Amino acid sequence: MTPEPELHSHPHHHHHHHPAVSSLNRAFLWGIALNAGFVVVEFAVGLWYGSMGLLSDAGHNLSDVASLLLAMLAFRLAQAHATPKYTYGYKKSTVLISLLNSVILLIAVGVIITESIGRMLHPEAVAGGAIAWTAGIGVVVNGFTAWLFLKDKERDLNVKGAYLHMAADALVSVGVLVSGVVISWTGWALIDPIVGLAVAGVIVASVWSLTRDSLRLSLDGVPAGIDVADLERRMGTVPGVLAVHHIHVWALSTTENALTAHVVLSDFSELERIKRDLKALAADSGICHATLEFETRSERCPDLRD
Repeated sequence: MTPEPELHSHPHHHHHHHPAVSSLNRAFLWGIALNAGFVVVEFAVGLWYGSMGLLSDAGHNLSDVASLLLAMLAFRLAQAHATPKYTYGYKKSTVLISLLNSVILLIAVGVIITESIGRMLHPEAVAGGAIAWTAGIGVVVNGFTAWLFLKDKERDLNVKGAYLHMAADALVSVGVLVSGVVISWTGWALIDPIVGLAVAGVIVASVWSLTRDSLRLSLDGVPAGIDVADLERRMGTVPGVLAVHHIHVWALSTTENALTAHVVLSDFSELERIKRDLKALAADSGICHATLEFETRSERCPDLRD
């Protein structure tokens, strides 16, 4: 007796590729504590010496503390269990927060550019030495924080966002340090806004891929690194598979991808083996949730028009 077609098939074993929870929690907590402390120091020094450069950079660093808090929130939400109303849990929030973080970075760049242009038009005398020392501390704090996220930055968009925030801040601090030293030696205050504009350009170049990927995933676009046409072709080469159509791939979160597809079989007697092979193939492509609908050769699939 021929088995009935299995219309919906759900994997029972999901392979999640989350970065180590405890190490990333520590990285976020260290990053937030160090940067919050530096904001207080930089703001105090900026007030004491009347440096608009330090005060604006302190505001920029404060936005990065907020971004780290958001990234940590997204990381925690991704661990939350599914509910009857949110059957995938809160995994998608990681994509939305990643997009929000990239927007915050671009806003910060806009502030840096505006401030730099303002200082070029109206240069002000500042204490170069105080700026250089404070910026030197910023290089260490931001560089160390960026290093905390370095090894996991390609595994999660929110971790990548945190890394880019801190790396960008380290660059900003290097620029402020250089300008402080030059001002101390030459008194040429114009170097400060020039360096600011150069740093802003570097940040835009580095954050562009984060913004693009976050926007695509928020619109349920295909995650980077997955070629749907090639995946469909490889699924069609599995023995017993006649055709694959109506295939969709999207991101459940910044670390997990999903797939749905209709599969036409020549013989349902090998259904379990084919299902296992297809899910293994999907897993090799970075897709941990695969939902497959199987059809006979004689069926007229209404979704073929999609």
